[in-house]
Amino acid sequence: MLTELSMLSSPAVPATSDPAAPLRLRIVMPTLDEAERLPATLERALEEGDEIVVSDGGSRDATVALARSLGAHVIEGPAGRGLQLERGARLDSGSPWDIVLFLHADTLLPTGAGAGVRQAVADGAVGGGFEVRFDGARRLYRLGDRLVSWRTRLTQCPLGDQAQFVRREVFEQLGGIQPFPILEDLDLARRLKRAGRIAILSPPVSTSSRRYDRQGIVATVALNWTIWALYALGVKPRRLARLYRQIR
Repeated sequence: MLTELSMLSSPAVPATSDPAAPLRLRIVMPTLDEAERLPATLERALEEGDEIVVSDGGSRDATVALARSLGAHVIEGPAGRGLQLERGARLDSGSPWDIVLFLHADTLLPTGAGAGVRQAVADGAVGGGFEVRFDGARRLYRLGDRLVSWRTRLTQCPLGDQAQFVRREVFEQLGGIQPFPILEDLDLARRLKRAGRIAILSPPVSTSSRRYDRQGIVATVALNWTIWALYALGVKPRRLARLYRQIR
């Protein structure tokens, strides 16, 4: 396991400085007991990114071994998605990168996602994310797809299950990811929106509906909106985390 100091150090190799060189994409995946879903997600990510970093929060299953066997860099440390994302972005792997994309272990990138992200940043976007499609078969999920797409384009704030991405210079200027147990994605989206133009890309990512299936669609949506509203009113993420039955 890496030491806390080495995990949090900034990469020693500078990002690509040649404007003619292709923009290099690092994909960071936070994991916690994701051995069942990891292979499909990781194999797709390897097709789209130049470097994959799996940031594990203490998995007790085969997640870490699988990630290494499939060719990802692995960094281990305390659980907490904000902490894990920040560790993954800051990992000194010896390879330069220009864009970082944060990918949940239960979210599949569409074919061509890497090229789309690189083009969006080359065209001047500071970052962004993707439209989303839930993998559940129920018709209600198709309504959910449309509502999330509408909300994302209206607010210009793609969230964590939408494969958020950020240009490296902007990531550094913003101070990286906050170490929140939840809402680190909303916090990043709001700060990123203030930094410049946001790109919302399609085709959509495919993300798991497992939490909605487990807790109920209406109850989960209501909980999400309650948490977002309380956060907007100033309630701290660590207090809001108690409303979650499970923090991933």
